[in-house]
Amino acid sequence: MTDTVHVGVIGCGNIAMGKHLPALAEIPGVAVDVFCDVVAERAEAARQRFGHATSGVVADYRAILDRPLDAVYVLTPNRWHAEMTIAALRAGKHVLCEKPMAITGQDADAMVAAAEEAQRILTIGYQNRWRPEAQYLKRVAEEGALGRIYFAKALAVRRRGVPIYGVFLSEAEQGGGPLIDIGTHALDLTLWLMNNYQPKMVVGTTFRALAERSGEVNPWGVWDPQQYTVEDAAFGYIQMTDGALIWLESSWALNTLEVGEAQAVLCGTQGGADMRQGVRINGTAHGALVTQIPDLAVKHAQYTDVPLETRPGLTEAKSFLRAVRGEAVPLVEPWQAAVVTRVLEAIYTSARTGQPVWLA
Repeated sequence: MTDTVHVGVIGCGNIAMGKHLPALAEIPGVAVDVFCDVVAERAEAARQRFGHATSGVVADYRAILDRPLDAVYVLTPNRWHAEMTIAALRAGKHVLCEKPMAITGQDADAMVAAAEEAQRILTIGYQNRWRPEAQYLKRVAEEGALGRIYFAKALAVRRRGVPIYGVFLSEAEQGGGPLIDIGTHALDLTLWLMNNYQPKMVVGTTFRALAERSGEVNPWGVWDPQQYTVEDAAFGYIQMTDGALIWLESSWALNTLEVGEAQAVLCGTQGGADMRQGVRINGTAHGALVTQIPDLAVKHAQYTDVPLETRPGLTEAKSFLRAVRGEAVPLVEPWQAAVVTRVLEAIYTSARTGQPVWLA
């Protein structure tokens, strides 16, 4: 491989234009050679903003597989993740696929197998692992300060934040609503912080309590109940094989003031921690209950903003490109993301059938 990493992007919508392409533009030694989107205008707009003199535009993702690319970004609606990722891996490309990995556990497992067979890197866009508070809590947990984590909460709740743009409201395209959209981030963080990837049994419930109402206040605009074909809230009870329990909450629209996204609450035998207000560590010391609040603020010289280096999306991109160059291992391993997908699928299945789903 040359010093320049040659990249192709499949899907030039909001996640590409808002997260991945701006991050790649900040990193030296990267060339986005081809932009793929079924909407030609989107691909061309991405090429004009983030491409170079010889960058190309295609409508069919298969047209990029024979190109001399080192890596491919799969940034499409969820239902295409598995098909496109597997095809790119088999074509010899390293792949960063946006979250969630897939809609079904079977597809996720097929993606893991394809990466292993092709001996190519596959990672998933769970960029919240790179947040300073997540990195700090990971170190705290790994050092044993919390002891054995036996109860946790994975939280991704909006009071009102229904994404009416794109295909977020389409079950056919996405496979679900807030659970598979933002709940997936919270679950990934929680499993990673616990370092526990052995789910045993899942019970789930979903609601369409507010989706049927028209004219609701929503920062992104009023939704059409006829187009809103997914849940507006989902909750899951996840029992692990070692007896640990995770409670998952996810919603785009819930009448609550207890809101927050990609947050974890951890309760261990030696102490606890949460991400509800930055990072808080709780425990006992010298005969008293103690709460510690580490200062994780990082600012540049003018003290007005955080530097680009602390943007999780940028750090994620740098990590992936280091892995492509053979200099590192991706922080998000595909088998871990596959566990997340299997649990999300189990929550939806349990909600539909009214029965627990056994995974082990």
